[in-house]
Amino acid sequence: MTLISREEIKTLLEQPRQNSVSIYMPTQLAGPEVRQNSIRFKNLIKEAEARLIDAGLEQNDVIELLAKSDQLDDSNFWEQNVDQGLAVFISRDIFRYYTLPLTFDELVVVTDRFHIKPLLRILNGDGRFYLLALSQKDVRFFEGTRYSIKELKVENMPKSLDEALNYDDTAQQGQFRIATSKGGTANASVQPGSFHGQGSPDRDQHQKDILQFFQVVNHALEEKLREQTAPLLLAGVEYLMPLYTEANTYQHLIEEGITGNQEILSAQELHERAWPIVEPHYHKSQQEVVERFNELFGGNTGKASNELKEIIPAAYYQRIDSLLVATSQQQWGLFDPTSETVYLHQEEETGDEDLLDFAAAHTLLNGGTVYAVEAEQVPFSTPVAAIYRY
Repeated sequence: MTLISREEIKTLLEQPRQNSVSIYMPTQLAGPEVRQNSIRFKNLIKEAEARLIDAGLEQNDVIELLAKSDQLDDSNFWEQNVDQGLAVFISRDIFRYYTLPLTFDELVVVTDRFHIKPLLRILNGDGRFYLLALSQKDVRFFEGTRYSIKELKVENMPKSLDEALNYDDTAQQGQFRIATSKGGTANASVQPGSFHGQGSPDRDQHQKDILQFFQVVNHALEEKLREQTAPLLLAGVEYLMPLYTEANTYQHLIEEGITGNQEILSAQELHERAWPIVEPHYHKSQQEVVERFNELFGGNTGKASNELKEIIPAAYYQRIDSLLVATSQQQWGLFDPTSETVYLHQEEETGDEDLLDFAAAHTLLNGGTVYAVEAEQVPFSTPVAAIYRY
């Protein structure tokens, strides 16, 4: 199983256009009902087979394409690897599946790209965040969501104060300097080897040492987090927090942090303490988008719309800044980029795609923010609402 991420979803979207099968299903976690998982999945594969044949594929080509799904025809998989929901993506070049802590409605979509809208709950209100666990002896960096957390390696980031201190021959006399190889520090006025001091118990001096150590850490994170907008949370003993805040240049640092000795906390324990701090940030962010939409829409500024026929070409041509879209609804139809014409159909027809998914996918690929929400959370009870960049 691979934990789903924004980058993983983009990888699914960026594959060459070809016959692509997307399957979503709820899964049972325990008890006799677990046996129903395999039966349900096989029925959805049969539905995908029928849809591919309706789309014009030969029977043998369909069997070859879907044969990859046989990897999940294993009782051990269904008994040991499932979570609340399963998402499966199959094409000629790709076979990927994700067992996720999300409950999905049964859905089979066969178009020329993967259907990703049900996954987007992982990325917004169930939100992505970063966590930097600080101590003088151990620095760890994590990426998390509501449901998971994983440690990431950061190039050129020292793991400890000792690692950042490059002791020279005068160390026995108590002199040292901060090592700043491969890129220097975040502070342009601090040059490699320019920070010297006497190794005394003086508290102010020691805080200066830690501050410059954190400047090196921050500089490494600047490269890692370039163009990112997910919130960053700190964990560490209380006196380290203001020192890192002083060194920090990342614009999305959350003021509140996890105080205490982070060295004794596992990744899961850090996650349990982090999410209650991060969650209100995401609710606030979504609410701010709703309020901004209402203001722009009510003022007839032309910078907000809930008309799908306007939103589809805007998403395609990179005009959307923020999008609210109902996860549980589909609007089948087609978009012709040459004429910028949107065709809406009451029922799904051969060759159709879910245009709500189209809008979400192109907004995501073009650097916009997508909030996949319940239908009642979209303003004016429409399935989609957009704020334009211009």
